[in-house]
Amino acid sequence: MSKRILIVEDEKEIAELIAYSLKRENFEVDIALDGEDALKKLKHNFYELVILDLMLPKIQGLEICRFIKDNPKFQNTGVVIVTVKGEEFDKITGFEMGADDYITKPFSPKELVARVKAVLRRVKIESSDKEVIKIKDMVIDKEKYLVSVRGEPVKLSYTEFRLLLYLAERPNKIFSRNRLIDEVWGHDVYVDPRTVDVHIRRLRLKIEKDPDNPVYIKTLRGVGYYIEG
Repeated sequence: MSKRILIVEDEKEIAELIAYSLKRENFEVDIALDGEDALKKLKHNFYELVILDLMLPKIQGLEICRFIKDNPKFQNTGVVIVTVKGEEFDKITGFEMGADDYITKPFSPKELVARVKAVLRRVKIESSDKEVIKIKDMVIDKEKYLVSVRGEPVKLSYTEFRLLLYLAERPNKIFSRNRLIDEVWGHDVYVDPRTVDVHIRRLRLKIEKDPDNPVYIKTLRGVGYYIEG
């Protein structure tokens, strides 16, 4: 599955040039030409990486960066800041806000693509090292196989834990029952697709305040299941 990138850049020609270069490398790309549109896209989509100009109309880039880094949904999302400003203050401020890399205009598309790939590799390694996942009021300890919701421990079977962890590590990504069977139960065993529904129902009974109106494990009818980060 190709990785999805959001380009936040008010100069349309530059945004389209960056998008063209990334699409050639098989990335999925969205463009936002101002900070307001960027926030709207971030609230409704998930991105593995955001390329962010600092000087934006309506909402400044640093505010967008702060939103990304403060949102658990984007805990594994990389941020590359792109700006005409090259002063040390701006670089330090960007990194203090949580940016993963910084590139100054003018730049070559080839260099930007290389930076993007490097950040994605680094973020993947760092995220795989995280032993604790926090989503809203739910905490999952990968190493100890422990789950708590609203501060209370939740007792799960091994398969329930694996299913919950698989979804939690990929917030806002929707998975079909067949995909979940392959990833959680394995390719070498036959599992009736309805088994996934049974396990999801059990998980909801254990972690949701109201299993009929879940806030963690959501269903997209006819498509699959996902955890809302």
